[in-house]
Order: sequence, then C-alpha cells, then structure tokens
Amino acid sequence: MFDRLFSFVRRHRGVALPIILLLTVCVSIEAREWPTAAPEDAGMSSARLDRLDRYIQKAIDDQQVAGAVALIARGGSIVHHRAFGMQDADEKIPMKTDSMFRIASMSKAITTMAVMMLYEEGAFFLNDPVSKYIPEFADMKVLVENPGGGYRLVDAEQPITIRHLLTHTSGITYRFMKRPYLAEMYKENNIHNGMVPLDETIGDMVKRLAKLPLYCQPGSKWEYGLNTDVLGYLVQVVSGKTLGEFCKERIFTPLGMNDTTFYVTPEQRKRLAAVYEPDGKGGIRKCKDGLLEGDSVTYSVNYPYDGAGTYFSGGAGLVSTSGDYCKFLMNLLFKGHGRTTHSPLNSLLLSPKSIELMTTVHTGDFEIPFRGPGYGFGLGFAILRDPGKAGELGTEGAYDWGGFFSTTFWVDPEEGLIGILMTQKYPGGGMDLLNKFKVLTYQAIAE
Repeated sequence: MFDRLFSFVRRHRGVALPIILLLTVCVSIEAREWPTAAPEDAGMSSARLDRLDRYIQKAIDDQQVAGAVALIARGGSIVHHRAFGMQDADEKIPMKTDSMFRIASMSKAITTMAVMMLYEEGAFFLNDPVSKYIPEFADMKVLVENPGGGYRLVDAEQPITIRHLLTHTSGITYRFMKRPYLAEMYKENNIHNGMVPLDETIGDMVKRLAKLPLYCQPGSKWEYGLNTDVLGYLVQVVSGKTLGEFCKERIFTPLGMNDTTFYVTPEQRKRLAAVYEPDGKGGIRKCKDGLLEGDSVTYSVNYPYDGAGTYFSGGAGLVSTSGDYCKFLMNLLFKGHGRTTHSPLNSLLLSPKSIELMTTVHTGDFEIPFRGPGYGFGLGFAILRDPGKAGELGTEGAYDWGGFFSTTFWVDPEEGLIGILMTQKYPGGGMDLLNKFKVLTYQAIAE
C-alpha cells in the first residue's frame, strides 16, 4: 500500500501532497473508515468539482433521477462525497451519503473477489472445467440458427471453464440480450436475473440453466450473461457456505462493509432508496412493488426485502452504500492492502498478483458491446485499453462496471482515482448522467 501511495506522490510532484495526508493514511491503517481530504490536497480542483455538483443537481431538477450520491477518492483519501435530491421523493425523504442502493451488476466484482480468494487457496485452477464442480455443465450444446429459420444444436467444442465465466466468454447469455430462441427458452425455464423475490436457491436456477443450450461456442466471443450467478453457486459448492455467508465472513466484515448485503434488515430498509422509472411525460415516477416487465427482463424493486432470503445472486443481488463500495474498491486499488480490522499485512483479502490478473485484459480483440472501441474485459471488469479509441477521458488500465438501476464505478490505478455514482432508475435510456459523471470527475484533476 505504501509503495502505491509514494508512487502516486512521485508521479504528481507538482501537487506536493502534504505529508500529513500520507501520515493520516498510514497511521490510521487500523481504522474502519478511509480518511477524507480537501480536493486540492489530492490534486483536484474544488471549483471544477462544483461543475459536477451542478450537473447532478440539474439532472434532478430535470427529473432524470430523484436523487444521487457521488463519491470521489484520490490518493487514498475521499475528496468528494455528496448526496443530492431525494432518497424517496414521494415520502419526502432526503438522500443521504449513507443511503442504500440496489447495486445489481456491481455485485459481479465482489463475487469475482470471492472466486479469486478460493482460487488463491488452491480450490481450483481458473482453466478448470466448471463441470468438475457443477456436473450439470458437462456435455453442453450450442444453439446454431439455420439460414432458412429455426435452429439446431451442436456439441460444445470445449468445456466451459471458470475463466470463461469470469470473462463472460462461456456462451451463457441473459434474456434481455434478446438472442433468438434462447430468450424464450430462458423465460419458459424461469431463468432469473437475480432481481426478483424468490423462494428457491441459486443452485436450483443454475441447474436449470445448465440444461439449456449456449449462445455461442465457449471462448469464441464476449456475451454478457448469467456467468457470475454460476460463479456464486461455485463459491457455495467449493466453500460449503452460501455466497451470502462467504462474502459476509471473508469480505464485508474484514473491510467494515456493514451495509452491504443481499437482504436488508428492517432498519436498513429505511435507508434504501426508492427506484424510479420514466413516467412517459418527460419526468419520473416511483416504481411499484411486485413483478415489473421491462425490455425482455422481469424485475422487481422489493427483492432485497421480500422472498425467502435463500437466493444469493452473485451477478445482481447485492445492496450497498457508496461508502461501503469505496472500501471494496480501495482494497483493489491498493492491491489488497485495504483498511481492515487487522494488520494489513496479515489480512490481505487477495494478493497483489491476483488483483493484477483480475485487472488484465483476458478477451483479446473481442468487442465489448456495453463499452465499445478501446475496451477489453478482465476478471469481473471492463478495462480501458486505448483511451484514443474510446474517445473519452480516461487512462489505460482503468477498470469499471455498472448496475441495472443506474449505478456505476471505476478505478484508475495510474491516477489513484476512484469514482462511484449511485442512483436508482430503470430504464436509464436517454440519461447520460453516469457517463458524464466520469468526464466531470476527470476534468477536475488539477495536478
């Protein structure tokens, strides 16, 4: 961790980060919270961050979202943490920095960490066939569309590996990807995305999923899908604990992530932000409880507090706060030396080498549709490999992902920068708040 901090200082000599900032980070290593600093002490401009605040407030005034929480950290300290608008506009509850959010696919990075922790313990190789641990995935078939209509099934040319799941190259898809024939098969077989109240377990769903054909040959292309839900079940099979138990014991408690969970308590529910949707008149309205139908997706807003509490979706099920998620990302940024309840050297959640592997592109030249040119995919994240091709502010090696209900994060190791924006809206089409949050953060870097 210290090497990373001093490297940051060497790269930004002009900033002359105060020694007291470094000492604060170093001597408070036992603390559960990350220190805060003035933006200028971390080489950022307060005046330029005001642009960000004004833009978020305008998005609220324009009824794009009801509220939001923005968190920016640089060089090991939180430099900007603000709440905007309303946690629940109907109930007139203001948004707070400790409001809780359904982070949906931002769960994937945490499940990936759980998998990598077991990998480090010798539980498996990443190139092992997943069928070695979940036998239902042996002898998979691939759906091939016929030129004149209909389809046929062919044998998978190679088994699905754990690394295929981590990189979304297994051929497993999501129903909302709208793949011909497969989307209907997923619906008919109750293949869930993890965002509905359920009385079954993740193992029940994964075993049904394994009976269905793949969209493409394993390893042949990038296809967003239920891979991380399968990985969550793999954690259960290998560890003997549910994904919820494993994450709480091995990740959340050590990092002090007390408000990150699959199912909220009654007290936490009071801090859970309401989800909004377009009202068809240029504004937004609060989503109702119960099952909702989107564009080839079934979801609900009450899954974190309804149902049996036995379904742990590794790909979409977690609820968290901006502060909690920052603790997780800080652990990645500092290569495992995140602030924990014990000595940092004795409590590495993952080794630096494993985090390097996670944040290395594994997908070659495969197109990453949700990110476009200039991006690849590592183990759990999209990775910016060419800012010129991407055509937006960023740094080579920065990694990111987002969530179904309009949340996003990214980590830029070169700049020592973390950005998190939490809102609650679906669908987010036509709303460019998440992408402009990144631009408005980078433009605030002064040194």
